[in-house]
Amino acid sequence: MIPNLPIKHQIKMGITNQMMPAPEAFPERILLAVTGLSPQIVTETLYALCVTRSPPFIPTRIHLLTTVEGASRAELTLLHPHQGKFMRFCEDYGLTGKIHFDLSCIEVIRNVDGEPLPDIRTPEENASAANTISACVQRITADPNTALHVSIAGGRKTMGFYLGYALSLFGRSQDRLSHVLVPEPFESNHNFYYPPPTPEVLFTNTNKPVSTSEANIMLAEIPFVRLRHGLPEELLASGVDFSQAVEAAQQNLAPPRVEISFNPARLVCGGREVFLSPQIFSFYAWLAKLRKDGNDSGAMEALLSESKPAFIKPKAVPTLPKSSSVEKNTKKTNVLITPMETGNKLTKKQQQEKEASKYLPEESTGIDFFKT
Repeated sequence: MIPNLPIKHQIKMGITNQMMPAPEAFPERILLAVTGLSPQIVTETLYALCVTRSPPFIPTRIHLLTTVEGASRAELTLLHPHQGKFMRFCEDYGLTGKIHFDLSCIEVIRNVDGEPLPDIRTPEENASAANTISACVQRITADPNTALHVSIAGGRKTMGFYLGYALSLFGRSQDRLSHVLVPEPFESNHNFYYPPPTPEVLFTNTNKPVSTSEANIMLAEIPFVRLRHGLPEELLASGVDFSQAVEAAQQNLAPPRVEISFNPARLVCGGREVFLSPQIFSFYAWLAKLRKDGNDSGAMEALLSESKPAFIKPKAVPTLPKSSSVEKNTKKTNVLITPMETGNKLTKKQQQEKEASKYLPEESTGIDFFKT
């Protein structure tokens, strides 16, 4: 930690140690999950976080990403005013009013035309799901006052993968990733949502009675690589497509690469074109050539020696003879004329470019100085 530096700036800078607040200590704690035909994972994950975890992580808000069918099931089974399992869970464990979760917290994935998806089956639908999930994670993690807990237990496998990958791209030190583990025969039982304080008897698909007291729900936290601090700032500030975020992360992880071409003069660093003046471009090309030829260790010595290119050395302005007919105010127009060149006027910039061009290779093809 850096004294007197606000927490939000230290989080942004990636400064973390034992003094960084634990996830449960943040003012805004969000449970984000993908769901499909099994909304039970919401209450099962809540039970693991709020009841069995020590210290408990009690979300201040729940956010679901799902399809049209998934949203309908979550509304009927979790949020029904009389039979909703979420309401009952909060009553059973003294959490009524502490966790915000209503219809506004259920986000339905939409296609490129803005239409809600009934399911995710085609490549186009998968791309829409990836973009929606990525944008949601980016939006939540943009707030330094939040701690995000992501559950990948529900929904289709691709939805869980996209959610975990998005957290890897945008996740911070206080964010967590998990999968809830529910033993048989409760995992496949549509009537099981969590173990209530007073055990109940449920019947399995084979009509076998089981007690909820035997349900040992566990939360498996999944370590993940945090790539956030390697992403460009503009990407973190605004929503981008999932594929664009992945490409940006890949470029930052790739080894440094510089490409130089001379006809026309062009410099590309890390996939981005850099515009330089002709003089600076020539100087950069010379240094890059030293690096490619293995002489970069002697670059400084070359800069300080007589072997450096002439355009690096201070160039004296030629003295004109008294017999020259050049006017005294020639300097004001930045024009240098020698007695033998009275017919060809060159500005200082043109003379520098002409001098620098002597040290550019004659080849017109691009050269990757760091290619092995």
